[in-house]
Amino acid sequence: MKKKLVAIVAAAATLALSAVLLAGCSGGGDAQQGADSSTSDGTFTLSVGFDQGYPPYGYVGDDGQFTGFDLELAKAVCEKNGWNLDLQAIDWDAKDALIGSGSINCIWNGFTMEGREDGYTFSEPYMYNEQVVVVKADSGMKKLEDLSGKIVLTQVDSAALDVLESTEDGGQAELAGTFKELQTIGDYNNAFMQLESGMVDAVACDLSIASYQMAAKPDAYVKLGVLAPENYAVGFKKGDTELAKQVTDALKALNEDGTVKQLCEKYADQGITYDNWVL
Repeated sequence: MKKKLVAIVAAAATLALSAVLLAGCSGGGDAQQGADSSTSDGTFTLSVGFDQGYPPYGYVGDDGQFTGFDLELAKAVCEKNGWNLDLQAIDWDAKDALIGSGSINCIWNGFTMEGREDGYTFSEPYMYNEQVVVVKADSGMKKLEDLSGKIVLTQVDSAALDVLESTEDGGQAELAGTFKELQTIGDYNNAFMQLESGMVDAVACDLSIASYQMAAKPDAYVKLGVLAPENYAVGFKKGDTELAKQVTDALKALNEDGTVKQLCEKYADQGITYDNWVL
């Protein structure tokens, strides 16, 4: 009887240990850094954090599904590498905490690399971009100096905000000091709604965002000037060099087989141009 009881206890312990090991392998759908992000069958999952209000790179389409140039690029990379794709719309202000915790393993959404090199490991840059200022076509403003005494709006924790607050070479803090006010907002869609309504005088944003808005309303807005040139890249947790290389290599292959050019042409009416592809 004692031997039988010992056998039962041992079997129960084995089952409990097996359950723990299975739970550990399943990952519960949460992405981990690098090669640890895998499903129960061992397939790697690329968990992409993006701003769902950032057309044409990442946004909610008319069908209610996530779409955009960068999201389609991410899908093509995953197909090329045999990975699963996990798209996660995030609060842009929380991106550092999310990538640090492993909730996502990359940020891919018109992500400027300049000025962020110390905080992330990046893929090689793939798209040229600029930080620009957009005003209403009938504003009467012709150059950046005309922003003196005006209210300028940009996205919170954005590259445009970094440029306007920077006192280093290439920074535009001196220009921003002439504004009546530099305001921030959660997303650029609402920023342009405020510009259109007259609540603000200008929006500082990425060239891609400006091109998208001007393509949608060609008579409503004009680009006032360039604050800074820059490049887009995919951002990974610091030290995740192998994953960054794998994504870079896949992007190069997608450019060689014509996929990138096709995607640029698909989004041409939203301001994307293959001329700005740099990889």
